[in-house]
Amino acid sequence: MSGITLIGCGFVADLYMRSLTTFPDVKVLGAYDHDSERMATFCAHWDIPQIASLDGVFDAQPKDGVILNLTNPTSHYEINMACLNAGHHVWSEKPLAMTMEDARAVCALASSKGLMMASAPCSVLGQAAQTLARAVKDKVPGEAQLIYAELDDGYIPQAPLEAWRSESGAPWPYVDEFRVGCTLEHAGYYLSWLIGMFGSVRSVTAASATVIPDKLGVTDAAPDFSTATLFFDNGPVARLTCSIAAPHDHQIRVIGDKGVLKLDKAWDNGAAVKFHKRMRIRRRLLESPIGRKIPAAGAAHPKVGRWGAASMNFALGPVEMLRAIARGEDSRLAGDYALHLNEVTLAIQNAGDDTGAQQMTTGCEPMRPMEWG
Repeated sequence: MSGITLIGCGFVADLYMRSLTTFPDVKVLGAYDHDSERMATFCAHWDIPQIASLDGVFDAQPKDGVILNLTNPTSHYEINMACLNAGHHVWSEKPLAMTMEDARAVCALASSKGLMMASAPCSVLGQAAQTLARAVKDKVPGEAQLIYAELDDGYIPQAPLEAWRSESGAPWPYVDEFRVGCTLEHAGYYLSWLIGMFGSVRSVTAASATVIPDKLGVTDAAPDFSTATLFFDNGPVARLTCSIAAPHDHQIRVIGDKGVLKLDKAWDNGAAVKFHKRMRIRRRLLESPIGRKIPAAGAAHPKVGRWGAASMNFALGPVEMLRAIARGEDSRLAGDYALHLNEVTLAIQNAGDDTGAQQMTTGCEPMRPMEWG
């Protein structure tokens, strides 16, 4: 396969580099960052060439390779457009763009130039997501009727954020994370699985809110909580919740008429998918507390060890794109898929407390407590 070049040498770039080492046939041609000191440290750690400028990236990158845009989210549109205008296929960190106007412009440019434009996350290509999708298709839980997906990460502002460092020493960009918001950063992990299983979301009923007003001095933060009900053209209703305020919970449950498919770790490519059969015991109806593990269909992709909260191979997406280019095929994660994922995510992020919600015309005071209350 042809090579990969990185733009951006921050925290997430180390996760990509560690993942790329599991694909020895993929050559990393170099990396560029506008922060020359960070670039030097990163490239020395991974023993890859430094590239002095953005134009240098375009000159060094072969046309049948992929550029990884790992910059700050607010820079994704600008960098994606520049890479496409230079004639290169692009894999972007999420989101594809911060507005749908920009996302449509990026995808339109890629299409007009015959290039692939895709964005993270790529865990939908991993063993856990693919095993879950196959079990749903095979109707292991019966007809899937309802899905609950949770992406709660704990009360993040109280975590030791300032001490979090990547493998090459980059700090976790908590200011950017808070300003971009947990929905744009994390909702895609399960949204991508759901869209991958069922296709288009017909409509979204959502709400988002800021429940932690001051996050380590970041007062202009995006919503830190969101919840959405997703209605698919062809699929069950799904509810997705995302926050950095509630206790850590990354489970997804596919509820069918025979029982429940369950997976507990969204960020683990090797997480177990289990089926909990529904049963009646005397007057009680319940799901078996012991789940039957659903085996993978065949040999899986390379795995990476746990780093922080994740055990994900971040290279699955870029490598899938490289292979698609080599075969003259469309990447699974590019084009319409990438654009739709971006639209659904933004619909949830921007819902606020008065969009897609019925406003109440009545009200009351809190209830006075009982004597034991």
